[in-house]
Amino acid sequence: MEPSQETPEKSHVLAIIFPLQGHLNPAIQLCKRLVAEQIRVTLLTTASTSRTIQREGFSSDCMAIEIIPDINVVGEDNSDMFEVFFRDYKASITHGVPQIIKKYDNTGIPIKAILYDSASPWIVDVAHANGVKGAVFFTQNCAVSSIFYHLHNGSLELPSDQGCGEILLPGLTAMKLKDLPSLAYDTNSYKAIRRHLIDQFETCGKAEWRLFNTFDKLEHEVLKWMARLYPILAIGPSIPSMYIDKRLQNNYEYGLNLSAPKAESCLQWLDNKQDHSVIYVSFGSLANLDQKQMEELAWGLTDSGCSFIWVVRDPEFTKLPQGFTSSPSKKGLILKWCNQLEVLSHRAVGCFLTHCGWNSTLEALSLGVPMVAMPQWTDQTTNAKLVVDVWQTGVRAEIGEDGIVKKEEIVACVKEVMEGDKGNETRRNALKWKDLARDAISKGGSSDRNIMKFVMELVNSN
Repeated sequence: MEPSQETPEKSHVLAIIFPLQGHLNPAIQLCKRLVAEQIRVTLLTTASTSRTIQREGFSSDCMAIEIIPDINVVGEDNSDMFEVFFRDYKASITHGVPQIIKKYDNTGIPIKAILYDSASPWIVDVAHANGVKGAVFFTQNCAVSSIFYHLHNGSLELPSDQGCGEILLPGLTAMKLKDLPSLAYDTNSYKAIRRHLIDQFETCGKAEWRLFNTFDKLEHEVLKWMARLYPILAIGPSIPSMYIDKRLQNNYEYGLNLSAPKAESCLQWLDNKQDHSVIYVSFGSLANLDQKQMEELAWGLTDSGCSFIWVVRDPEFTKLPQGFTSSPSKKGLILKWCNQLEVLSHRAVGCFLTHCGWNSTLEALSLGVPMVAMPQWTDQTTNAKLVVDVWQTGVRAEIGEDGIVKKEEIVACVKEVMEGDKGNETRRNALKWKDLARDAISKGGSSDRNIMKFVMELVNSN
């Protein structure tokens, strides 16, 4: 339910979301929850990001958008494109926030807090310098966050051999090196991103609130351990309400996309398929599979004998085997984009072959869809470990010695999930987590109580 125009707003939050789709989606959904509780939300973005945002399905009645100028820091020679982006983004936000706060000071509903992404930990200092409070939002799960906490704190010792030695951390299942986020042990790639992930905890203790896109029963032990360090609030799953608890009417989409192509409808195609007979395949908005892996995946899907929908982004199309887009016409449907929640919630979908990005993983758990995990990098490897060994809602496709998941492995994994006793057990577990996710976010559930706690503390804060 959205607040009516006659209902006075209780407080005002400025939301600053890191400009990546995987960060934007859950944060926008959290903002919609706040708006439903009569909290005014203003989304802050830079001019360059605003030019790429597609607003289909987004209502300005839900939240306002404020745009600040980009600042390009000159005079520093740095060839790392990510470092340059982080530097310029920090300069833009730091310069723009005081102006926006001042703009609303005399409106009758001044900004009381900044909701910011854990990937930008310095924002809490900007908030405090301007007399408002800070609420940090971790868009990855608590398990991954805890691993980066240990890295930041110097309390994680990494074995030198990927296949040897167990890593034991409080609140987590035993892991091998390959189960950690890849940037935890890969110190040579994406150095700027790695440093920013570790630095998430640089200012964590300064924030007035720490919010996580997860729910209590999903990560009970590690949430309990982290709560010994800081007060935390698990407020997930942050997915559109109509797919889980239906409390926010017509909330079928997150609402903002960063240059996403127009979605293609496949519902009529799915309507003609039997229940649980279709594999849905997607590797998110950033994954970049090489040509050999694309070929193995294509022929693995074909050889599985199952119907499938495969989302292949424009840059990946040229990597498909010659003639493949026409040859699987009876069994397969190749799309450039689709509404993932719409597909995952369809009765015909029986399996999600996924890179295990956290949003995709949480959507599958919340909708009761078993998974075949093909993680690529960063937190995806840890999410895959949890899917297989802790939540037991899928299987992991193992990588060959050449670094490629072979078509035979893909066929075996798909059949294990789609057929037989193992598949039935995986589906039962998936449906269990679907019920628990709905219970958490529904009225009176653990996540709903945490959102209301956040709301009440916002309203009553000075």
